[in-house]
Order: sequence, then structure tokens, then C-alpha cells
Amino acid sequence: MARMDEITVGIIGMGEMGKMYARRISAAGWKVIACDRPSKYAELKQEFSDCPKVQILLDGHRVSRLGDYIIYSVEAEAIDSIVALYGPSTKQGAVVGGQTSCKAPELAAFEKHLPEDVDIVSCHSLHGPKVDPKGQPLVQINHRASPRSVGLVRQILSCFGSKRVEISGEEHDHITADTQAVTHAAFLSMGTAWCANDQFPWETDRYIGGIENVKVNLMLRIYSNKWHVYAGLAILNPWAKIQIKQYAASVTELFKLMLGGERDKLEKRIKAAASTVFTPQEREERLLLSDEVLDRFSLGKPPKEKKRNNHLALLAMVDCWSELQIVPYDHMICSTPLFRLWLGVTQYLFRKPGLLDEVLTTAVEDHSFRRDDLEFTFAARAWSECVSFGDFQSYRDRFERIQEYFKPRFPEATRVGNEMINVIFESM
Repeated sequence: MARMDEITVGIIGMGEMGKMYARRISAAGWKVIACDRPSKYAELKQEFSDCPKVQILLDGHRVSRLGDYIIYSVEAEAIDSIVALYGPSTKQGAVVGGQTSCKAPELAAFEKHLPEDVDIVSCHSLHGPKVDPKGQPLVQINHRASPRSVGLVRQILSCFGSKRVEISGEEHDHITADTQAVTHAAFLSMGTAWCANDQFPWETDRYIGGIENVKVNLMLRIYSNKWHVYAGLAILNPWAKIQIKQYAASVTELFKLMLGGERDKLEKRIKAAASTVFTPQEREERLLLSDEVLDRFSLGKPPKEKKRNNHLALLAMVDCWSELQIVPYDHMICSTPLFRLWLGVTQYLFRKPGLLDEVLTTAVEDHSFRRDDLEFTFAARAWSECVSFGDFQSYRDRFERIQEYFKPRFPEATRVGNEMINVIFESM
């Protein structure tokens, strides 16, 4: 066991996750040195003036020279250039890791730019900075490290109280694509569609109550974060590109069946997908979500009578998983809170007696969602094209435009969303 007074933890990049790491690690008793861009030096010194164990330094060279365990908490898009800049200054015998959501470019940057006498142990907290890390998955990747270095990182990160999962970088990227990429694409597309129709969904009775509450709250939760949190995972992860493209294809093909009134073909395709995703064993498990829990968290006034919805986003999700032979339950140990909720509402739809048949009938016979579904289909294809082209600037422009539209409701949505996540996880 390393002595706290002998170890210094360095953090390069003080975005929301970097700040959360700095506060929690220092609160556990470790000395933390941290930096961001030199232009943020004075602001960060003031912000952390109440944390005596956190010292803000001017740049990453100083952090690299002094840190025994150094965490790069920067955008995945920028990881190579930042490690190229500060990596050569790394203290001899130090341990270095990163917090990006896509490990292939991160580990490649470390191997390329770090001295050979430096060990590499990366990590990834599978939740946002506003979520309590206790009990949440924390991936540790022992890429190039001695047992001593692996143990040091375990000891330092144990302060989060998270569920540790030790896997390779390749396994991490595959699992995060399976559990996060398509989930993000679905909610990004929902927000895009509602924005295109100049619609705040919580003001429309057909988007209030039950499953709708989860969809609306999580859509707002995603758009209240920084764009790069999602862009790096989608654009730099090769598996993510494949899955987002398939999701857009599933949305398009199912919508065409709805437009054509082809109930039999739609039902056959959806139920075949369900049999692939929800195996007999999963169908016997209890539902992750209940009516009582789903109905509690609404941003709008509950209607006297719930409106039917064809839930194109959910149908397409299961169709996408089926087409790619993904069984989402296999990755629950590395799942984010958002993914668990998304899987919960999907499971609810497909296993609630009579609900799936009602949804399929609504999809063909009820045209009240046609405008929304049309914009949702356009949005799913547009996000897929943006990711396929690897266009970070286009991704950012699109994200921030929609973010600005929903921005006034972020404080309330964050409060309700946090409460919803806490209550739902307690019931799971």
C-alpha cells in the first residue's frame, strides 16, 4: 500500500470530470496537482481555493514532472496533441492514464509519446460528473504496467466507491459502443426532431407520463452536457460508427413500413428482433422499471388520459441490436446509468402484456405522430452521416444549436433527472 504523503496525483484537463476527480481524490487524502489551459489558471486557483490538497499549476509540463500518477482528462479528439506536448516531460517511473471514452486513440498516443520507463494504466468512469460514482462501473485498463503500478491506481481510485471492471482497451471500446453510442444517437435524434418541429415535448400531452418521462428527461440530460462528451465516443470508435449507421437504417426501414401500412411485415420484423434480444431467460427476469416509478418524474402536467405512441425510437433500438447480434444484458457490468434506463424502458415496452401489440397498431393506424417520426428519421440519418464523415465541427454545431433551444429547462431537468435516476436505481 502506497503512503498518501509520498504520492502526488496529477490531472491534466479540468473540465467537469477532471474537477470531480480532483475533488474526490483530494477529499480522500491524496495530494492533487492539476492544470488546464494557462488562460484558466487564475480562475481554477480561485475555484479550488477551498481545497487545500489541490494545487493548481500553470501547465501540463509542471504536472507531468511532479505527478506519480497522472490522469489526462481531455477530449478524445485532442488526446494525441496534448500527450505529444506534455508526455515527454513525464516523471521517470510515473504511471499515466486517461479518462477518455474511446481508448484506441488514447492508448496509441501514450505508446507514441510517453517515455518507455512510464507505466500506462487508464480508466473510465461510466457516468457523468453530476452522478454519484458510488456503485457505478469504473473501468481500469492495465495496458503497460507493473503489479505495483496497477495496485497504486486501484488504491487511489478506490475512493470513488465504484464497481471496478478490469478489461483491455479494445474490450472497453467494443462495450462502450454497444452500450452508449446508439443510446446517445437515439436521444440526440429525439431532441433534433422536437427542435425541428418547434416543440417542447413536456408541453404536449402525448409526451407526458410513463416511458415518455424517461425519454424527455434523458434527452435533456444529454443536451445539458458538453458536446465533446459524445462526439469523441461516436466519431473515434470504429464500432460506434457501425452501430449508429445501423440504428439510422433501422429507423428508416421501420418508418417506411409504418407509412406503407404494412402491419404484418412490421410485426414480423419487430417480434423476430425481440426474440433475439430478449431471450427466454431475460423474459423471465423481473421488469427493471415499474408503472409507479415511470409516472413519477414529469416536467409537464400529467394528462387525464395517456396518449398512445408508436415508440419508433424504441422499436428501432431493438431492431438495431438484433441486426448487429448485440445482447445488451451481456454488458450490464459496464453500463452507464443512461443505458440502464434506456434498456429498462425498452424492456418495459417489449415485455408489458399487450403494450407491444398496441404500439404496433398505433404505428400503422394512428397518424398523429407522423410529423415527429419524419423529423426523427431525418435526424437519425443526419447524425449517422455526421459521425461517418468524422466531422467534429459539424457535430458540435448541430449539438450546440439544439442545446440552445432546450437550455432554459436544463436546471429543472437536471434536478428531476437526478432524482429519477436515484429512485429508479434503488428499485432495480
